[in-house]
Amino acid sequence: EAQLVESGGGSVQAGGSLRLSCLASGAIFDKDMGWYRQGPRNECALVATITNGGEITYEESVKGRFTISRDDAKKAVFLQMNSLGPEDTARYYCAAHRGPMYPFLRCGEDGTYSWGLGTQVSVSA
Repeated sequence: EAQLVESGGGSVQAGGSLRLSCLASGAIFDKDMGWYRQGPRNECALVATITNGGEITYEESVKGRFTISRDDAKKAVFLQMNSLGPEDTARYYCAAHRGPMYPFLRCGEDGTYSWGLGTQVSVSA
């Protein structure tokens, strides 16, 4: 499976922005890609997806604030996050899957997906 590596996390104040990057070791042109996030006591929530055909979906709480994009030639997926709030604090994971993407109890444990190790995002009030 493709190996994924996330970067771009960090600590920001409310209202700030971050841009997350996900770089893959293999081709992603035939895969759906997504960003998940999980706090210490929360489920693994599906934040945004972009299919291999370019169709995009967002979790309701991030619509209008987050933008997912992909560059298959660069084997990369991005998540631009604007107007961040404390509720966005979580570890963010990149994932790849041949087919639909769903939320999980824990990020990184479904072996039918390729997962990165995650990058931490912390937003202070």
